[in-house]
Amino acid sequence: METRNNATEYILLGLTQNPHMQKVIFVVCLLIYTVSLGGNVLTIVTITTSPLIGCPMYFFLAHLSFIDACYSCVDTPKLVVDSLYEKKTSTFHGCMMQIFGEHFFAGADIILLTVMAYDRYVAICKPLYYATIMNRWLCGLLVGVSWLGGFLHGFIQILFIFRLPFCGPNVIDHFMCDLISFLKLACTDTHTLVLIVAANSGSLCMLKFLLLVGSYVLILHTLRTQSLEARRKALSTCVSHITAVVIFFVPCIFEYMRPAVTIPIDKAVAEFYTMITPMLNPLICTLRNAQLKNAIRKLFSGKALTGEI
Repeated sequence: METRNNATEYILLGLTQNPHMQKVIFVVCLLIYTVSLGGNVLTIVTITTSPLIGCPMYFFLAHLSFIDACYSCVDTPKLVVDSLYEKKTSTFHGCMMQIFGEHFFAGADIILLTVMAYDRYVAICKPLYYATIMNRWLCGLLVGVSWLGGFLHGFIQILFIFRLPFCGPNVIDHFMCDLISFLKLACTDTHTLVLIVAANSGSLCMLKFLLLVGSYVLILHTLRTQSLEARRKALSTCVSHITAVVIFFVPCIFEYMRPAVTIPIDKAVAEFYTMITPMLNPLICTLRNAQLKNAIRKLFSGKALTGEI
């Protein structure tokens, strides 16, 4: 694939042009990145070194944390480094890699969150068949589908960009190589391509979100016939997942399920789902999960590898 590209570099305007605020951004973003990467790595290590890895819910959570750790490495490190310099630049291929990474890991994240909702549906609505349905083979297959779906989603996003002519404008009003902002630099009519982006990204988010809502409606309907204690326990395991779904899907739907026009809040929304969401996911899942908190305590006490939970 070849592109007609006359620009040797692309200038990113970043979050702000204020030198003082850039120092604040450096400190805040570095802190967020450290907490995000550390929290997700801790979750992965805790689950994979304990018997929890044998439970489908924790098996999926470990993979979600791995995806979030990778996702946090796509945009945040560059934003941290760029905040130290007045001029922020990227090459064409650098932007393509960044756009692919954003949509690859975001797509895998979305599909895996849907898989986790299905896991909760089976556990609560079909408890007698849970072990049979959510066997090791199916769990591995569903994780593989998540990664493959994310790859295809990211590949489709950049497939047509390589065929577009970029013959002059090279200023991107964003802190990252955002797909919509990048398409505006093309020296041709990209109206049809923008619609494809909306169909690929926005529709994916909306469809998965509706599937998730539907699964939890079924779960709540099933819980009506169960005891108070069973309802409390089931809802406790679902609240963290519902929270993770909301904080990830709502910004994505806002970003892509609307006309491709730039508004001031776009950067803040993009910052939220590329930086804050990967940081919050491990915190949300850990704080509301007694077994995971207990496994973390045992990890630091050196008991995790003994098989004790």
